[in-house]
Amino acid sequence: MSQELVKAVNQQVANWTVLYVKLHNYHWYIKGKNFFTLHEKFEELYNEANVHVDELAERILALEARPVATMKEVLETSSLKEATGNENEEQMVQSVVDDFEKMVDELQEAIELAEEANDEGTGDMLIAVKQSLKKHIWMLKAYLG
Repeated sequence: MSQELVKAVNQQVANWTVLYVKLHNYHWYIKGKNFFTLHEKFEELYNEANVHVDELAERILALEARPVATMKEVLETSSLKEATGNENEEQMVQSVVDDFEKMVDELQEAIELAEEANDEGTGDMLIAVKQSLKKHIWMLKAYLG
């Protein structure tokens, strides 16, 4: 695995870790008429985030590199920002959409690095994550109207 590819996959580990915490924040603090819908959706998304963190980190380990594994490393590596704790329901959903769109762009760059490194396993994993994000973006944008 190239160092550039390790860095790109580590950014995904960090991003999903930030999202895991952010989505818990939103899950716990959602209020309003869409509470039941969003409370459940945020739980679904943080459970998915947990899976991605583990699978991406284990892929890095399998390729004999080191995944980010401390909060300090995560916050230094992630391109995403933490929740402020003051978001309303629309801001929460828009924040997730914005994060997912940023991650789709970053994943595309990582997929290209995997192709350059002839690392089909990592590339396939990243493509699957990207496809999942694109579906979530479509659904969340439909929710926002």
